[in-house]
Amino acid sequence: MFGLIDCNNFYASCERLFQPQYKGVALVVLSNNDGCVIARSEEAKALGIPMTAPYFKWKPFLEANKVAVFSSHYELYGDISARVMTNIARFSPDMEVYSIDECFIGLSGIDRLCSYAENLRDNVIHNTGIPISIGVGPTKVLAKVANKLAKKAEGHLVLQTPEQIEAALSKFPIDAVWGIGHKHAVRLKKIGVNTAKEFRQLPINWVQKNMSVVGVRLWRELWGQPCLPIKMISDPKKGLSTSRGFGRTTDDYEELKEATSSYTARLAQKLRREKLCCTLLSVRLLTNRFVEKEKQIYPQITIPLKTAANNTPELAKHTLWGLEQVFLKGYRYQKVEVSAFGLIPEDEVQFSLFNGYDGDRLNRISSLMDKLNNHYGAGALRLCSEGHHPKWNLRRDFLSPNYTTNWKDIIKVG
Repeated sequence: MFGLIDCNNFYASCERLFQPQYKGVALVVLSNNDGCVIARSEEAKALGIPMTAPYFKWKPFLEANKVAVFSSHYELYGDISARVMTNIARFSPDMEVYSIDECFIGLSGIDRLCSYAENLRDNVIHNTGIPISIGVGPTKVLAKVANKLAKKAEGHLVLQTPEQIEAALSKFPIDAVWGIGHKHAVRLKKIGVNTAKEFRQLPINWVQKNMSVVGVRLWRELWGQPCLPIKMISDPKKGLSTSRGFGRTTDDYEELKEATSSYTARLAQKLRREKLCCTLLSVRLLTNRFVEKEKQIYPQITIPLKTAANNTPELAKHTLWGLEQVFLKGYRYQKVEVSAFGLIPEDEVQFSLFNGYDGDRLNRISSLMDKLNNHYGAGALRLCSEGHHPKWNLRRDFLSPNYTTNWKDIIKVG
């Protein structure tokens, strides 16, 4: 048996955790630069506020309906997510973190699944304050189905018997099935398949011919045949990227240089955290496609490295060179995107005798930077090219405090 645990309206729940006055109040969380709605409380959904609603267009509506607005606070969300996952891990040795607010667990050999799921849910809510829903089924896909139905029930649901599964699938929309994309959903509806039950009643040969091996796996999973195991170890990453829009557009090369250097430093930290090195770097500039009056361009360059690396000075040297190659005057840029590809484990890097790469020294510098930044806070030690008071920072006008990651923002009682 598999369990799927999903945090309810996770970003909104994180904001409410330390500001309980917003419980029962319509609340939305905005994307980077306060661009559009990326999370909504149930009250906000009831008002008809859609996902990806542009804030500047919906601002009068939000103010008129007294909707609480927050900027996205990924440091807070990541920390709360880690707390939730740590609590869940106490209930099963088999656990796969699927996203920031979702995870699968293995429940084989556990009796009284209903009471077990209820106990797990109560413990997580009590210890973290984050509401969750739990769905249990004989496969991952059925656990997903159970989880969606649990949100409208008591917060937990077990699909175990054939009768329970058939009853759940008979009214479950085909386009809500995990793994059924928009194109397949449209195609299935054209032939009269509107529910998950009707999908699994299709001949396996038809599914194999029209939906390939992915469709066959879904079909088998809906029949209770596990095809997707719990992944205890994540698949190796093929690439990493650091990309955020600025609070405004700019044509200042020095500002773009600072942003590129800063994003490269973050990318290098990610690589070191994953114990990976890259063999290819990519630098891309983007203008604001939503401003029709401005000229649009998206220049990009890919830079091969002679020796795979993950230290900040080496990567920054290459990305700044790449920025110099792609920068064109006469355009106002909104975003810099720095990416790393061709990733290999850092203990498999092969050095050259002829290119003069001082890898050991640069790696020691980066290691020291990580230690100091971990102790004194992010950005305590950085490259000079990152600048001191960047003008290109994100616009986050509705940002909540760092309740769990900054001593100055810890809630004081008394």
